[in-house]
Amino acid sequence: MSFNKVSTSLSGVYVIEPQVFWDNRGFFMETYSSQEFEKIEIMTQFVQDNHSKSKKWVLRGLHFQSRKPQTKLVRVTSGSVYDVVLDLRIGSPTFGKWEWFLLSEENKNMLYIPRGFAHGFLTLEDDTEFLYKCDDYYDPGFEFGIIWNDEKLAIDWDKYIQEYQIDTLEISEKDKKNMNYNTYLLAPIFNV
Repeated sequence: MSFNKVSTSLSGVYVIEPQVFWDNRGFFMETYSSQEFEKIEIMTQFVQDNHSKSKKWVLRGLHFQSRKPQTKLVRVTSGSVYDVVLDLRIGSPTFGKWEWFLLSEENKNMLYIPRGFAHGFLTLEDDTEFLYKCDDYYDPGFEFGIIWNDEKLAIDWDKYIQEYQIDTLEISEKDKKNMNYNTYLLAPIFNV
């Protein structure tokens, strides 16, 4: 089975389109194959899988690890998310840029996010399940984040907040205390 790798506006970030086989019973697809990923020039060796479930209008992020940074392969198995990726790598042609992606149970697309990016998402449906593979282990002592509504970044969360008429976002207390982008710029962690 094959995967299609689609470039994005962010250097090193790809949408991965799996081959999906449908019939009257439902569907079958591979979600990861080291051999098939090598064919599309993704050589990452993943060591940890994570799975979260969220109700509608939960916003998580924008997360990154300063030590043991993680490359991630993310996808949605139930529901849908507005997924945002921010390039934090000094020297990258897309440093300080962000892009959003719609990941859903319906489109079955995956997103490949290399080390040096902050990542977050807004759930658009109840019971949204989000899965991701990581190439290094979670280290809570080195988990950081950029505040989701940073004025300098101007991430367009409003696109969905207005479209879906969202009154209140569910954001963890930890994520409400994430640093702003200017604070990150005082001592940037990642380089290309």
